Amino acid sequence: MSKVLDLTKELISRKSLTPDDAGCQNIVAERLKNIGFSIEHLRYGDVDNLWATFGDSGPIFTFLGHTDVVPPGPIEDWESDPFIATDKDLLLVGRGAADMKGSVAAFVTSIEDFLEEKPTLSGRIGVLLTSDEEGPAVDGVNKVVEHLEKKDEKITWCLVGEPTSDNRVGDVIKIGRRGSISAKIKVIGTQGHVAYPDKANNPIHSFSSPLSELSKLNWKDETGRFQDSVLQISNLNSGTGASNVIPGNLVLDLNVRHSPSTSAEQIKLDVESILNNYDLEYEINWIIGGKPFLTTGKELIAAVTNSIKDVVGTEPVCTTDGGTSDGRFIAPTGAQVVELGPRNDSIHKVNESVRKKDLEELHKIYKKILCSLLSRI
Repeated sequence: MSKVLDLTKELISRKSLTPDDAGCQNIVAERLKNIGFSIEHLRYGDVDNLWATFGDSGPIFTFLGHTDVVPPGPIEDWESDPFIATDKDLLLVGRGAADMKGSVAAFVTSIEDFLEEKPTLSGRIGVLLTSDEEGPAVDGVNKVVEHLEKKDEKITWCLVGEPTSDNRVGDVIKIGRRGSISAKIKVIGTQGHVAYPDKANNPIHSFSSPLSELSKLNWKDETGRFQDSVLQISNLNSGTGASNVIPGNLVLDLNVRHSPSTSAEQIKLDVESILNNYDLEYEINWIIGGKPFLTTGKELIAAVTNSIKDVVGTEPVCTTDGGTSDGRFIAPTGAQVVELGPRNDSIHKVNESVRKKDLEELHKIYKKILCSLLSRI
């Protein structure tokens, strides 16, 4: 068994259900400390974070990942214990195998092999881990970034180990992500008897036209890198459960995943403009889940692309689709951010798995990226 597979198995064995790290970061910290890294354990609320650095000066290349995992779901639906890494032919099965303990293991082993060759460094290496990526992401990477900003410590290049690959490792990388903005709208009516509608105000009826308009909202992407932004209704609730009662209110949840072409403020303005065109009494609460970002700097994208080509022989497709990632907290600091990890076909599913070969190749790719950006020839 190889180093990267051994470490992946060790991490999977820790039942790190978000936000519990379950000792994963201590395992990583000990490995990194043994090769000369400075270690900072940063705990905020119930969340464990790790910031580890190697080197004295120069630009910082950082591996960014998370040690928390989502719940496994019904244990009886798994073919094996989700928290005991199980070899199954070409696969390693276990919760977090692909998302993203395999990538975290590859971070560590690639750094170990890179530094074992005693390169002359032109910069520093950082490793940033959190146990709050799968949860609300309140006390994780965003808090670490605030900590680093206070110390005037700037990440130059950030490689996020999220599972980006489609059919084989390295065929897809993310060079940006859409932002996320959500709203909860409460439309206030007057409850009453269905036989006396004149003595009530049905919020379902009064909201039907605004709802139709909201569902048609879209914002065009001007960058050429993102899908157009559309508004999606995710929840709509009203009524008492009785068929003879007009409800007193309606509650709706909406979300927009938006490109850098459209600001959160513009989305707020357009949504509230529709609501204000109608005779509605309503309350609205906005939540910004993350800002969009697009990496346009060439160094990191080139290093990742060339390293993938050297290891697997193909050039990756650069995309910006999918949900959000912790890269959204790093990009606003001015860092170049690229995401590269194993295949994502089993993430969050029962019997989550990763190809053993993919982890071996990921280890090699990560090492080549380090060589490309930090080895002084």
